[in-house]
Amino acid sequence: MIFSSILRSDTGGKVFLSVLTLVAVLIPFLNLALPADHPLYISTYTVTILGKYLTYALLAIAVDLVWGYLGILSLGHGAFFALGGYAMGMYLMRQIGDRGVYGDPVLPDFMVFLDWKELPWFWQGFDQFWFAIIMVLLIPGLLAFIFGWLAFRSRVTGVYLSIMTQALVYALMLAFFRNELGFGGNNGLTDF
Repeated sequence: MIFSSILRSDTGGKVFLSVLTLVAVLIPFLNLALPADHPLYISTYTVTILGKYLTYALLAIAVDLVWGYLGILSLGHGAFFALGGYAMGMYLMRQIGDRGVYGDPVLPDFMVFLDWKELPWFWQGFDQFWFAIIMVLLIPGLLAFIFGWLAFRSRVTGVYLSIMTQALVYALMLAFFRNELGFGGNNGLTDF
């Protein structure tokens, strides 16, 4: 509601969002629908590079909103950003199936290497794209809500909030680096 009232008076914002939406729809279409010899064809490599640029731009906008607009220095954006990326990585690992190095149709290669016998419960559902997209949004959003609620309810501000957000990133990194948790340990997700 507030967002729509702001955009009503912001012609530049409307134009920018319209162009961004058009590009987000047009680029994949030009890659998938046109043959490779067509002059408007966009290669998969270019689509990948543009996706990376847009991803980093999204992170920059998030940092700018929190630090530049609100004045809250958060050193923990990487944690939420990485959790969403990791959820999509889990989906991609499930899509490899038996084409992996070890040829297991269910377990990702690092789980076969570490002698896992079955897929952990938290990997269930990541073979479906719709589930992965929901988890990409839900997991980081839920963690951000819980962390934000605890931090701001305790009225933690300034340098102390920055240190707490950095500690959150470090704690998540230590948890993900453990092989027995089923996230790939120090190697992460391999063999894409």
